[in-house]
Amino acid sequence: MALADIKDPENTLLMETSKGPVVIEMRPDLAPEHVKRIKELVRDGFYDGIVFHRVIDGFMAQTGCPNGTGTGGSGKKLKAEFSKEPHVRGTVSMARAADPNSGDSQFFICFADSVWLNGQYTVWGKVIEGMEIVDQIKRGEPVRDPDNIVSVKVAADAA
Repeated sequence: MALADIKDPENTLLMETSKGPVVIEMRPDLAPEHVKRIKELVRDGFYDGIVFHRVIDGFMAQTGCPNGTGTGGSGKKLKAEFSKEPHVRGTVSMARAADPNSGDSQFFICFADSVWLNGQYTVWGKVIEGMEIVDQIKRGEPVRDPDNIVSVKVAADAA
C-alpha cells in the first residue's frame, strides 16, 4: 500500500513484523482515548522489538507486553471504550485483565470472527493490509522463539 493510498495517515499504523508489513487503520471514532495512547506509545518506540507472546490458532495474536510474557504494560491503565463494533477477522482490540478498565499497551489481532468478545473489549482498529502476514505469526501460549514487531510508525510520520 502506497502512503498516497492511505486515507487518514494520522490514524494509520505501519507495523513491520518479523514476518512482513501490516497496515492498521485506527478507529478514533470508536475508542478515542485508546487510539491517542497507542499513538503516544508508537511515537515513543514502545512497541519496537516487542514479541507476539500469545498466539492462538483460529483466534488471535497478542502483543504489546514489554516483558514478552503478558505480564507487563506501559504503566498507564485506560478506561474501557466498549462499542458495538464486532470482533471479526482483522479486528485490533485491547487486551485487558478481569477489570474492564485495565487495558494498557497489550493488544490483539483477531484471526477469525470472535463474537464472544463483542462489547467486552475495546476495538480500536482493523488490519487493512497484511492480514496474510498476521496469519503467518508463530503460534503458542507462550510462543517458543516468537515473532516480533520490528517497528511501528504512524503513517503521518513516515512520509
